[in-house]
Amino acid sequence: MTTFYCYSKCSTCKKAEKWLQEHDVSYGKIDLVEQPPTKEQILNIFSKSNQKLRYFFNTSGIDYRKMGLKDKVEMMTKEQAATLMSKNGKLIKRPLMVDDTKATCGFNVGVYEENWI
Repeated sequence: MTTFYCYSKCSTCKKAEKWLQEHDVSYGKIDLVEQPPTKEQILNIFSKSNQKLRYFFNTSGIDYRKMGLKDKVEMMTKEQAATLMSKNGKLIKRPLMVDDTKATCGFNVGVYEENWI
């Protein structure tokens, strides 16, 4: 099952969801802000990607900036990052797409074509 984590007020999430619907991709939808993934789920998501932790953070988000995470992420453990993200879904780069074997953040048509069709 593919899970589409998004935020209802995010224009990028809306574009990604429209793309998914136009390409008949089946997915379950979860609002990142209302129901962020648990720490364990986030650690599992990390394990499905070769990306660095920064990839999973919403680096342009207000909460990320308020918390001064720009200078802290590089020194964080996966457990520390997962704990923060599980408590504040706005810290997670969106949309986040996850299935049994892979995870992608953000919306890029090329990445979606490669991973989700």
